[in-house]
Amino acid sequence: MRDIRIAAAQFEARDGDKAYNFDRIAALARKAVEAGAEIVSFHECCISGYTFLQDLSRDELDELAEPVPGGPSTQRLIGLSRDLNVPLLAGLLESADGKLFNTYTAVSPQGFVARHRKIHAFISQHLTCGEQFTVFDLCGVRCGILTCYDNNLVENARVTTMLGAEVIFAPHVTCGLDSPMPGRGRIDRRLWDNRHRDPVALRQEFCGPKGRGWLMRWLPARAYENGVYYIFTNAVGVDHDTIKTGNAMILDPFGEVLAESTALGDDVVVALCTPEKIDQSGGRRYLRARRPDLYAKLVEPLPAGEKPQINPGWRIHPGR
Repeated sequence: MRDIRIAAAQFEARDGDKAYNFDRIAALARKAVEAGAEIVSFHECCISGYTFLQDLSRDELDELAEPVPGGPSTQRLIGLSRDLNVPLLAGLLESADGKLFNTYTAVSPQGFVARHRKIHAFISQHLTCGEQFTVFDLCGVRCGILTCYDNNLVENARVTTMLGAEVIFAPHVTCGLDSPMPGRGRIDRRLWDNRHRDPVALRQEFCGPKGRGWLMRWLPARAYENGVYYIFTNAVGVDHDTIKTGNAMILDPFGEVLAESTALGDDVVVALCTPEKIDQSGGRRYLRARRPDLYAKLVEPLPAGEKPQINPGWRIHPGR
């Protein structure tokens, strides 16, 4: 790894409006580059929109989905990357071999670099889960991608690190969701609509257990326990029938926040990531202290006929 400035963005995407969403990607990417960013990342399904996918039929999803990398959105992203001369990472709905995937793609001025198909896809029964981890080189840095729910399983971050990742991009559409956890739940749409007149009320929700407070329970741990940089991106504002909190941030291998957004709207933050923290981190020492001979239980197959259960809390505890 080398010294590198990486940007994490947040913006209010419009459901199914790829032209508008791409305009926001372009504007925020330019802002990031002006601030010195050498890589710019955006949130999960930011090109297509996300939560509204749950209400679409298979035919409607097929109409929205595109091939990757040959589709128009990936090619347009490559064009923007060339114009700005920096790599870009963004999410969309991918169609491939008769299947649909929640895909996050990385491109550079030279063209397509990599894609990650979300391993734990759940927003629609028509989406297929990805079957592999994603690690690749970008700008002299070994990068990995884990999309939203992928980060909830500690094994995924650990394996991605063991495959060589120094930086893990974590695109999300999260927060402001029903949950049995104390203090969590949905954010009142009226607070968002009134944010310019009363920003304090909305900021308290964004920074409390419905947003940042919940993120800080686990996000720093993923960076710390593996000794990697974590680049967290998220939607902000209205996302279908929920309000998302943004909270875009960059964390170092000690789990410390290097940069974060407190904006009540579209924003991008940039931080310098340096190689020495990786070697100094506790997470890297813990990797060397592992006892794989004791971990057989971790790779035990599921009982015959049983499949992985991907159950987000907001589906299990609606309205709480």
